[in-house]
Amino acid sequence: MKNPPDARTSEHATASTTPESDRPMNQDDLTSQLAELHPACWAWALVCCKRDPHEAEDVLQDAYIKLMTGRARFEGRSSFKTFLFSVVRTTAYERRRKRMKRSLLLGEWFGPSERAAASSTPAPQPHLVDGSRQRALVLDALSTLSDRQREILELVFYHDLSIEEAASVLDMKLGTARTHYARGKKRMLEILDLSLIHI
Repeated sequence: MKNPPDARTSEHATASTTPESDRPMNQDDLTSQLAELHPACWAWALVCCKRDPHEAEDVLQDAYIKLMTGRARFEGRSSFKTFLFSVVRTTAYERRRKRMKRSLLLGEWFGPSERAAASSTPAPQPHLVDGSRQRALVLDALSTLSDRQREILELVFYHDLSIEEAASVLDMKLGTARTHYARGKKRMLEILDLSLIHI
C-alpha cells in the first residue's frame, strides 16, 4: 500500500518525472531541472540585474554554484521554479550589497580627484534582446515602475507564476503582492496608452 503524499508538497506535485517530492533532490535531478529552467531563469536574472547581461550572467553562475554545492537546498515547500527564482533574486541582492560596501570603502580610501575619474567612465548600457518598437515600449514602461511592481509583473506575465508564487519569490505577504500587482498593471496600461497615442 502506497504512503499518502506529504501535505507540504502535494499542492505542487506534478508528473512522476518532476523531482518535487518528499525525497531529497539528487544531483541528476538538480542538473536536469536547472537545464530545463535555464532560459526562464536567465530572463529573471536580467530583471534582477536591471537588464545588465554581464551582471545577470555572474548572478546566475553564483546561484547555480549555491545549488550544486548545497548552500541553497530545495526542500519541497514550493515549486522548484519558485525556489530557484528566489535563490537568483537573493543572490542578485547580495552582490548589489557587496558592491555598495566596496563603493563606500573606495570613497574613504581615494580622494575627490580619483573618485571623479572613476565616475567619468561611462557604464555599459544593457542591450534590448528584441529591437521591435512594441517591446521597447513595454521595457520603457516597466522601467518607470517601482522595483517591486516591475518584479511581480515580470514574474506573473513572463514567467507564468501565480501572484502567490511571485509573493514567495519576492518574500512578501500575499496581500502586499496583490497590491503591487494591481498598481503596477494599472500604471503600465496608462503609460502604454500614452505611448501608443504618440507613435
